[in-house]
Amino acid sequence: MDATMDDKRNLLIVEDDESFAKALGRSFKRRDYDVHWCTGLDGVRSFLEEGQPGYAVVDLKLANGSGLECVKELHDHDPDMKIVVLTGFASIATAVEAIKLGACHYLAKPSNTDDIEAAFDRTEGDPSVAPSARTTSLKNLEWERIHETLADTGFNISETARRLGMHRRTLARKLEKKRVP
Repeated sequence: MDATMDDKRNLLIVEDDESFAKALGRSFKRRDYDVHWCTGLDGVRSFLEEGQPGYAVVDLKLANGSGLECVKELHDHDPDMKIVVLTGFASIATAVEAIKLGACHYLAKPSNTDDIEAAFDRTEGDPSVAPSARTTSLKNLEWERIHETLADTGFNISETARRLGMHRRTLARKLEKKRVP
């Protein structure tokens, strides 16, 4: 069945990686979404002046700010919007903040269109999910503490480094490394 433009679902992708955003956008267009893309908070604000997305995929770590600011702006604009935060820097602290600010779900990269669309459709939690029995590694504890402090400081690298008692360049190097699961 072909949908008309009015039947399409309006999706905003907030992502500063152009190639990833284009690939994700193409995938959602094939699923009959009307896709729009911006790279940060200024783009979100500009789009909201004229557009009305029902769905949003927001990258947590943007080149020019935090995706959490975008989540707040989108949720304040429309509390019924389904917002999924997608990140390669997953932590408990940022997941909690994203949900508090209005995201309906928080997914770690790599996630595909199926995962994101399923997250849009999930409206309730799953009480059958078992708590993890594995112990948390020192590396993961450090990662979570860094991201908790980042969230507390509004993603200010210098202030985070000061609060953690480490040099700013050391913190920047840690943030640039890819997380090992």
